[in-house]
Amino acid sequence: MHFNLFIFIELQARVTIGSLQHIIPVVLVALFTVFFIRYAKHKLNESQQIKYIHYLACSISLTVFVFHLYYFLFGDYSIVTDLPLYLCSLMAFFIPFFTYYRKYWMFEILLFWVIGGTLQGVITPDIAIGFPSFDYFRFWAVHLGVLIVIFYAIFVFQMRPKLSSVFKSYFALQAYVFVMILINYALKSNYFYLIEKPQAASLLDYFGDWPYYIIVVQIILIPYFFLIYLPFYLANKKKREQALFGE
Repeated sequence: MHFNLFIFIELQARVTIGSLQHIIPVVLVALFTVFFIRYAKHKLNESQQIKYIHYLACSISLTVFVFHLYYFLFGDYSIVTDLPLYLCSLMAFFIPFFTYYRKYWMFEILLFWVIGGTLQGVITPDIAIGFPSFDYFRFWAVHLGVLIVIFYAIFVFQMRPKLSSVFKSYFALQAYVFVMILINYALKSNYFYLIEKPQAASLLDYFGDWPYYIIVVQIILIPYFFLIYLPFYLANKKKREQALFGE
């Protein structure tokens, strides 16, 4: 009985990088994503492809909504720390609009935000209370869910970014940062970690203290977005060369 209680307490602790609570959901969702994309491409018609990914996107958004509603009604909810204003939560609310309308400008923005930001959250998760807490499932549903959607758009809908997409996504992010600065000033909050770094380990730890880590992120952001764009550029270049030489 003492051993079981110890295991339960251990599972409730903050999720650490490389722990089973970190690795297991990432591996399971990676396998599901490969299966889901292959199944959609080879087994579903166009209407079904659109419908199924839209259902998944709505479930991601609903998870975030229910999470915030639950803690607003029954928890110690604070507008200073708990509003769904972090980039991943906002994308979770926005993603059903993308899967419904499938506008290219939405894809251009989401691609770099999801791969550039959400993927970093997957690598360095910031989850205060681990399995089986509501926040644990909400975190992975959002961060892994939006990745599924964006990879689905790439491989099933065959959507690809352009060079101009890098700058569109960057300037859209600057608009978001500006709004967050105003909100943080009004609420004395720290949304998007513009006032201080997250408590959990993250890449920001290597960029110095405030405000230097913000400046460093701004400097490296466009090269980072170009790095994300590079595989698409190389693939497109290879396709053009094959078409040119008739391969």
